[in-house]
Amino acid sequence: MNIQPTSEKSIQEAVRILREGGVVAHATETCYGLACDLNNAEAVEKLFAIKDRPLNQPVSGLFETIDQSQQYLEWNEGALMLGTKHLPGPLTIILLKKPGCVLHVCPTGSESVGVRVSSHPTARKLVESFGSPLSTTSANIHGKKNPYSTQDIAEQYARRALVPDLILDDGELRHEASSTVIDASHGAVEIRREGNIGI
Repeated sequence: MNIQPTSEKSIQEAVRILREGGVVAHATETCYGLACDLNNAEAVEKLFAIKDRPLNQPVSGLFETIDQSQQYLEWNEGALMLGTKHLPGPLTIILLKKPGCVLHVCPTGSESVGVRVSSHPTARKLVESFGSPLSTTSANIHGKKNPYSTQDIAEQYARRALVPDLILDDGELRHEASSTVIDASHGAVEIRREGNIGI
């Protein structure tokens, strides 16, 4: 398993892998997550296969800023108020795609995307260096515990043929709750998952 300490060099290696359709595990403000290029349908299919995730359960999108996400998604007043208050941070806001948006968040297709803007420096540097949206989803195999260290990831994937192409090692993370998830895709704000941000 390819595990490298996070550095400028390994970030650039991660960007190269992502551009080639690979999957990279990295630290976020909640747990370790998996990134791939959301513009590449085959990369998304590979991520789902690695994670063993049901094909109809969308992953979220990691964006550099709210402004970047507005190129792809329909923001409304309620969502923008919450995003401005809590992002960057552990909040996911589900919004409808704009016409022509081709971001792939699950192999079966989805009209909406969950927006994440991470406060973790590695996640931020990765998406900034890549220049367009990445996937973000916990790096565990579906149904297993969230990983807070590269050792957790290595143990979960030890006997699997498909593994992340690169794991960026930021050491053991604090055991934080998953992000709060709200659905603002149809105007009214609906809480989908309680996390460590109170809405």
